[in-house]
Amino acid sequence: MPPRDTRRPDRVAEGIRMEVATFLNGDVKDPRVRGALITVTAVEVTRDLGHANVFVSIMGSDTERAATLEGLASTASYLRARVGRALQLRVAPEIAFRFDESVARAARIETLLASVRPTEPSGDDPAPGA
Repeated sequence: MPPRDTRRPDRVAEGIRMEVATFLNGDVKDPRVRGALITVTAVEVTRDLGHANVFVSIMGSDTERAATLEGLASTASYLRARVGRALQLRVAPEIAFRFDESVARAARIETLLASVRPTEPSGDDPAPGA
């Protein structure tokens, strides 16, 4: 019996990430999703390739994010079929979209750090005590 390919879920996850990103970049028809700025940040696939969690970062207000996630959820079955064809999988994984807060959290941390940093003196200011 040949050894199991432990990298296959990672390869399938990357293929799903690319296919979903391509779909969101131009083929999506749902108006809740079409105007939103969405980034696919990661995809996690179960070992049996039965389920895929697609993590997305969505710019906008909480209301816009919620509407966009609803739109994404409504496109999941179409995307499942599209991914199955594109990756030539016998059984395509169920796709679930999850909001990835890491990008928003990083932006908030950057904002907080910028407000705490002392302003750097410019070259035009005289040196202290001079």
